Amino acid sequence: MNVLLTGGSRGIGRAAVRALHEAGAAVFFTYNRESEQADALCKELGSRVWAQQCDISNHAALPALVDAALSRLGTIDVLVNNAAIFSENPFFGTDYDSWRSGWQRTFGVNLFGAANLTFLVLQQMHERKRGKILNIVSRAAHRGELTFADYGASKAALTNFTKSIARSCAKDGIVAIAIAPGFIETDMAATDIEERGEELSAEVPMGYIAKPEEVASIIAFFASDAANYANGATIDVNGGSYVR
Repeated sequence: MNVLLTGGSRGIGRAAVRALHEAGAAVFFTYNRESEQADALCKELGSRVWAQQCDISNHAALPALVDAALSRLGTIDVLVNNAAIFSENPFFGTDYDSWRSGWQRTFGVNLFGAANLTFLVLQQMHERKRGKILNIVSRAAHRGELTFADYGASKAALTNFTKSIARSCAKDGIVAIAIAPGFIETDMAATDIEERGEELSAEVPMGYIAKPEEVASIIAFFASDAANYANGATIDVNGGSYVR
């Protein structure tokens, strides 16, 4: 299994690179600024793993990214759209320009980056009549968020995009599945956990905030052929904190 994964230098992405590699996959992953972390992960895992810097929101850089992945992997069997950004962007207490730029930045990575990369990867999957798209979405896609509506909306759109791929491309042997974590112990969530850790844990019936490895093991499973009939599904990974 050959995997292209975005945002693999930290958090859920880093844990997913490890889990996929442990499952026998060859993994080509991207990072944006964390070159030292990416290099360290490649050295740690040794063979069958490569990293390349790429700003996923830069649509012009994506064809070269796909070419580089194909040159290393030969084929892309699985695309994991994991790269995402998040920042507070409240309805009140900010100015209009900040509000607009927040939405543009967030959608540029979380939705448009994923959609553009998916389009490019789908072309070679279509030729081979085989492939899988895993989109890492969020609990925020379903429940609505108080101070970062742009993040929740981007993940809701990516969830819907997953359904479109699933319905349109299944006839070509291509499967699409969304995985929706809740609050996970990552760098992106570190400030909130530090400030409101007990409150956030109390939202989870299981009583704790999960580590990235608990999501990564689920990504590795759904990347496998054993999970193909889940085509179009959204898999919630939130400890029961939001049940639909």
